[in-house]
Amino acid sequence: MSVGFDGMGAAYFDGDRPVAEDVSLHIANDNLQIGLDSEDIIFWRLGDIRLVPDQARGKDYTLRSVTDPLARLIVADKTLLRHLPAARRPAPARGRRRLFAWAMAAVAAVALQITVLVPFLADRLANFIPPAGEAALGEATLGQIRRALDETGVQPLAICDASAGEAALTSMITALNAGEGAVQDLNVLVLDHPMVNAFALPGGIVVLFDGLIQQAQSPDEVAAVLAHEIGHVVSRDPTRHALRSAGSIGVLGLLFGDFAGGAVVLFLAERLISANYTQQAETEADAFGHKLLATAGVSPKAMGAMFERMRQTQGEANPLMAHFLSHPSFDDRITAAQNAARAQSEYSAIVDANAWGDLRRICD
Repeated sequence: MSVGFDGMGAAYFDGDRPVAEDVSLHIANDNLQIGLDSEDIIFWRLGDIRLVPDQARGKDYTLRSVTDPLARLIVADKTLLRHLPAARRPAPARGRRRLFAWAMAAVAAVALQITVLVPFLADRLANFIPPAGEAALGEATLGQIRRALDETGVQPLAICDASAGEAALTSMITALNAGEGAVQDLNVLVLDHPMVNAFALPGGIVVLFDGLIQQAQSPDEVAAVLAHEIGHVVSRDPTRHALRSAGSIGVLGLLFGDFAGGAVVLFLAERLISANYTQQAETEADAFGHKLLATAGVSPKAMGAMFERMRQTQGEANPLMAHFLSHPSFDDRITAAQNAARAQSEYSAIVDANAWGDLRRICD
């Protein structure tokens, strides 16, 4: 079939210049031949030609070829449409595999940054943060935690400060944090909240919740938790964890929106409350805690007793899931505590019964 449209007014835009060129149209061998003034001919296969949607109403209409996404052909007469079998069909999607490949590459790049690059840089940057900077970050995070956990909405969650209880806590800290390796500017405080938890913050801050003290069955168990958290302070794990979280927020913020200002600190507060350090960091903090306890004359078995009770209430993860959990298994931690306790035979309580009673009333 050969059909000419010499009398039909048509204008062609090549997509590179904002200038229309008058052209002649001819159909031959299932192709629309677009004749240019330069005597060049452009071939559009009839089945590839589509009407451009959402055009302004008028007698003119615009065509494009699915193989040439930028070029446009503006035609005044609708006679040509009779010869275009797919003019009103949606254009077939092109480059799906390439788009999918790019999408997967982007996801992999983000995952690589969050899981490898950000932790790598955080571990190294932590060594360059001055103590004043760490302390400021820790204080800001602590303030955000106190505001977030306050149920009244009136004032930040109270720091427990009963004088006798503070004296008992100070005695415990002195026994643990003594000698040549003592942590300078260690700040241990108790928050008046029933949560059974404890965590360390940047800048040497260790937070115990009253719920943990009330659940503990002896002062040695509280000392074991405190010794473990001091281990995290010595290794600067909270600072590394905060930098990793902040770096992850930055990467995700570039993708999904701004995570700046108070939102960052609030997110860091949540992450540090439920900090999931690496298995190596947890194992090292346990080992450091065993040494502190033994040096203070307290049996490391107290740490094992805490883990035993946690195992009874939470259960042990199945072996497959345990491989992916940040914390070592309860079995391993209990065994390590029991082995550490065999190093010496004589131990005593870290504080006496009266001081233990005062500590349990520190929030009264």
